[in-house]
Amino acid sequence: MAIRSFQHHTPRLGERAFVDRSAVVLGDVEIGADSSVWPLTVIRGDMHRIRIGARTSVQDGSVLHITHAGPFNPDGFPLLIGDEVTIGHKVMLHGCTLGNRILVGMGSTIMDGAIVEDEVIIGAGSLVPPGKRLEGGFLYVGSPVKQARALTEKERAFFPYSAGNYVKLKDQHLAEGYHLPE
Repeated sequence: MAIRSFQHHTPRLGERAFVDRSAVVLGDVEIGADSSVWPLTVIRGDMHRIRIGARTSVQDGSVLHITHAGPFNPDGFPLLIGDEVTIGHKVMLHGCTLGNRILVGMGSTIMDGAIVEDEVIIGAGSLVPPGKRLEGGFLYVGSPVKQARALTEKERAFFPYSAGNYVKLKDQHLAEGYHLPE
């Protein structure tokens, strides 16, 4: 079953949200309206909360988790993701915060306590180290990431385009009778 309760928390899906049957979403998770979670993705809110905004797409094989509270990090870190974020295939997000209108390239990792401000592109295969802050309006690449250059207007226009494209695609899946198991 794709949607699973844990410790009295059941994931909550916004209007018209889509979660593929092969994905696993469990615990204290909220997914916003018109967002999509694609095949073989794991979103595990078992020891802290995960919040995903509206019109956000989490691509195939991604892993989203939190940082638990404990002796080395008394409050832990939730995983917070804004609106119109496109998370590429096989991305790892762990206890970090992503703003709005972000593209996380395929195979990237964003670590505990990192903050990505609005309107950022993170190149494929990049590593955002723990606690790093990425300033909005820039392209970042590498392992660890380095600020490469300011975003162009065309790149900024891509954020709502990408979000809308995945809203359309998940709507096609829903129109073909896709339903989560009861």
